[in-house]
Amino acid sequence: MMRWALVLSVVLLVVPVMLLACLSLWGQRPKELGLLAGRLRDCPATPNCVCTQATDPAQRLPPLTFSESPAEAQARLKRALATLPRTRIVTEAGLYLHAEATSLVFRFVDDLEFLVDPEARVIHFRSAARVGYSDLGANRARMERLRAAFDRLAPSAEPHP
Repeated sequence: MMRWALVLSVVLLVVPVMLLACLSLWGQRPKELGLLAGRLRDCPATPNCVCTQATDPAQRLPPLTFSESPAEAQARLKRALATLPRTRIVTEAGLYLHAEATSLVFRFVDDLEFLVDPEARVIHFRSAARVGYSDLGANRARMERLRAAFDRLAPSAEPHP
């Protein structure tokens, strides 16, 4: 009886872990990345995406703001991205940037997209999981960590005499 309980316990633990690991391997880079009509694409109707331009208020976050030049703000964004673990920039084209963030345990990949808006002096972003329905708030938390790093790296005010 004890032996069957042990076998059942191992199966109930190992099988879900193996399924999650396999699921992470199936996540291919989406074809629908990039801009659409000069904007980041909207989030799907799943709770695993956040975007500054989302139509659903539950998925919307405020954009990053900057006071320096757009080029300096984009450079600061890249420095802030470098503070996030397992995150790498994949594409940089003008005012658009795409990065990938990989989770530690199951190696799930999330796509992070950024668009610098020089006139509004903001950086719009979209962060979305490639697979699954819910990400348990991982994309929202990541973007809040990125915002904190971006703000920490802001140019300091002019020194007072």
